[in-house]
Amino acid sequence: MVPGNYTQNPEFFLQGLSKEPELQPLIFGLFLSMYLITVFGNLLIILAASSDSHLHTPMYFFLSNLSFVDICFTTTTILKMLINIHTQSKVISYEGCISQMYFYILFAVLDDFILSVMAYDRFLAICHPLHYTVIMNPRLCGLLVLVSWIISALHSLLESLLVLRLSFCTDLEIPHFFCEIKQIVNLACDTFLNDTIMYFTALLIGGGPLAGILYSYSKIVSSIHGMTSAGGKYKALSTCASHLSVVSLYYCSSLGVYLSSAPTHSSPLSTTASVMYTVVTPMLNPFIYSLRNKDIKRALKKVIQMAVIKGKLHKKE
Repeated sequence: MVPGNYTQNPEFFLQGLSKEPELQPLIFGLFLSMYLITVFGNLLIILAASSDSHLHTPMYFFLSNLSFVDICFTTTTILKMLINIHTQSKVISYEGCISQMYFYILFAVLDDFILSVMAYDRFLAICHPLHYTVIMNPRLCGLLVLVSWIISALHSLLESLLVLRLSFCTDLEIPHFFCEIKQIVNLACDTFLNDTIMYFTALLIGGGPLAGILYSYSKIVSSIHGMTSAGGKYKALSTCASHLSVVSLYYCSSLGVYLSSAPTHSSPLSTTASVMYTVVTPMLNPFIYSLRNKDIKRALKKVIQMAVIKGKLHKKE
């Protein structure tokens, strides 16, 4: 077809995770459960960190921000899929698709930056403990998060504006469960500029924070190796174990999708990787950070106890 015959505001069709009608109720139930667990678990982390004065530290401040971003990230990617399954419709409007893509990129990049900021926080705490409280003050913590938001928003805006200039010359079926930027660009006629900028910014925005994380942990490992106390080594490792687990989950799955040079990314492996970093990782984060963390466990118990007490008082009234 001739590109000029296409309207500038087409409708897209999200194929979802499966074309089999009998699997749709199972997928709906599974992903609705995962979404609710993600929202509830990350909200508990935020409540615990904000309500317990012992957790008013940089590490838990960044963890609260990560939990908030994870809630938004999962909501952006999953909610439309659940609505489409419920209404038995695969349609998403042009404006809706671009908006979903914008927020998806925004929160994905934010996840990336906050994970790198958390690595920097651990680096200072372990390698420079005497100067930690002076360097990592509330002003710097707020500034690091603010800069992460600004860079993420500008990057997402750039990618969205580049997609807005595209004309679509193939069918408008997106072989995915959300409007992933690669899938949208693959439907367009001339993608050279988009592909060039997309891979360049992915290398810059994704590779930069990853390099920072690797550098921070190389210094952390060197510092731990030089410790003489076994207890000190264990304490240092335990504070990093949760963060390393989340970083590994996030990067292993996301890099599997975005560093691929294949012309199309509709394979089941690519979709599975997308599910891992958009749904599974945000869902597991609260469990990873709370299971081996005594401070979080104590704070969560207080939150739950307060909720139970308020519930009992409400019933008496």
